Amino acid sequence: MIDPSNDLNQLVRASVRAELGDPDAAIEVSVHRSEHADYQADVALALARQLRRSPRDVAVAIAARLTSGEVLKSAVVSGPGFINLTCRSDYLAAQLGRMHHDMRLGVERAVIPETVVVDYSSPNLAKEMHVGHLRSTIIGDCLARALEYLGHDVRRQNHIGDWGTPFGMLIEQMLDEGITTGGGDVNSLSAFYRAARLKFDGGAGFADRARRRVVLLQQGDPITLKLWRQLIDVTTAYIDALYARLRVKLSHQDMAGESRYNPQLEALVDELEHLGLAHSSESAICVFPPGFFGRDGMPLPLIVRKQDGGFGYAATDLAALKYRVDRLGANRILYVVGAPQSQHFAMVFETARLAGWVPSGVRLEHVAFGSVLGQDGKVLKTRAGEAVSLTALVEEAVDRAKGIAGRGAPGLTESERARIAEMVGVGSVKYSDLANDRIRDYLFSWDRMLSFDGNTAPYLMYAHARIRSILRKAQAGHEELALAAAQITIHAPAERALALELLEFPSTLVRLGETLQPHRLCQYLFQVATAFTRFYEACPVLNVEATTRASRLVLCSLTARVLACGMDLIGIEAPEQM
Repeated sequence: MIDPSNDLNQLVRASVRAELGDPDAAIEVSVHRSEHADYQADVALALARQLRRSPRDVAVAIAARLTSGEVLKSAVVSGPGFINLTCRSDYLAAQLGRMHHDMRLGVERAVIPETVVVDYSSPNLAKEMHVGHLRSTIIGDCLARALEYLGHDVRRQNHIGDWGTPFGMLIEQMLDEGITTGGGDVNSLSAFYRAARLKFDGGAGFADRARRRVVLLQQGDPITLKLWRQLIDVTTAYIDALYARLRVKLSHQDMAGESRYNPQLEALVDELEHLGLAHSSESAICVFPPGFFGRDGMPLPLIVRKQDGGFGYAATDLAALKYRVDRLGANRILYVVGAPQSQHFAMVFETARLAGWVPSGVRLEHVAFGSVLGQDGKVLKTRAGEAVSLTALVEEAVDRAKGIAGRGAPGLTESERARIAEMVGVGSVKYSDLANDRIRDYLFSWDRMLSFDGNTAPYLMYAHARIRSILRKAQAGHEELALAAAQITIHAPAERALALELLEFPSTLVRLGETLQPHRLCQYLFQVATAFTRFYEACPVLNVEATTRASRLVLCSLTARVLACGMDLIGIEAPEQM
């Protein structure tokens, strides 16, 4: 894999071992990008006590061993013992050349691929998706794309809410009104659901019937199942269309709703009881995993079978986990679900491990995230106080984007402008979300997300479109053959700065696969686009002598490819024109 920091890490490690006089010494070396040089090594502080010397003296000794070779131009000690590392320009150029000729931009596939299950989106069927589903859907999709690119076998699982109390309410309402079909569109079903919800909250009679209907559904009652399937059919078509518009890679094959696991729940609870993990508590069957307590200090129950005989979310989640390990062969399972569910998943994971259902080498990870907030600092809602429809949100984004689409390309047709508005609108909503640290709440702002300034989708898209325009002009001059055979040279500071950013692409993706933090990929792409803008302002591309022109065209081409690939992993498109 192309990774200058790794090459430097090995050089520093060898120098430290030489200083210690131990070629096999286990050494922790940190090499990272620096404002003061290309990279900075931090190792002397840790070694100083071992060597009984000052950190600066240790750093000077290590730096003295680093001044020659094919990689380094200089190693200069700064501060109490940091080593500022500057790479040779021909080394950077050679790495860029490898990247230029590699279809994968220097990103190697995992040597030992994992089977990674990514559980994300998880809408409730029979009603519209709302803004509360946005983060799970696009964070999960980004992680699934990135892990696939890294060479892992990704199994998407859309754990849809197609079971439980909401369906008991809907079906009971349908029977009350004499409706024998779930036809219509998702908007009519949402209105129907709101009416059922009012009755459910307003009287014990309807609520009790709805809960009994859930038990009938779980038991396979034919009439209940028929109405349930009709409700499912209406909403799956709506969800498919919305996913396609959002460029989310989820399909029918990925739908693994709560209903899939219903046949296994009785046996699962029996097994937990047989293992001595589940016990009767206030007429429910519960597991009390160690280490979990309520505010009253009492052990916290994980309810696997409720008092009415129905099964809770915990039972379904445990059955899904068993299926993913046993049938899908998962080595790693990611649950992209809101932060409020952290304790629930911790209890489910612990129960599954106690039951012996999860081998020690399987990683279970709750990819938690915060909420989308309105300008009032509260969870984003409509003026009427309802959850914002995801369809309405996308429509408004595209409508707002029409005002900026094609502003840099006046010759575009109306259909081309509409297509760009779709890219910008959808991309801006997604990027604005992903660019924020997922664990934190973030403030939703139309003005910020559609701005051409700062870390936004329009900024990245415009940078990509500008580069594509340069390359089209070069191709008009029949320079595409020269581009393929060009030798990269690095002289100007802006060239060097752009080169260093581009070469960070492979390691950025590897880190994303481990940290599961999409905002760091967004930040990296913003840095690339910013470095290109400075390069473009400082370094003429087309109006220079042939050798320099060819080299700078390669830098342009690589930048466009990195931006396009990175944006695709985020799930947004890279327009050819803006």
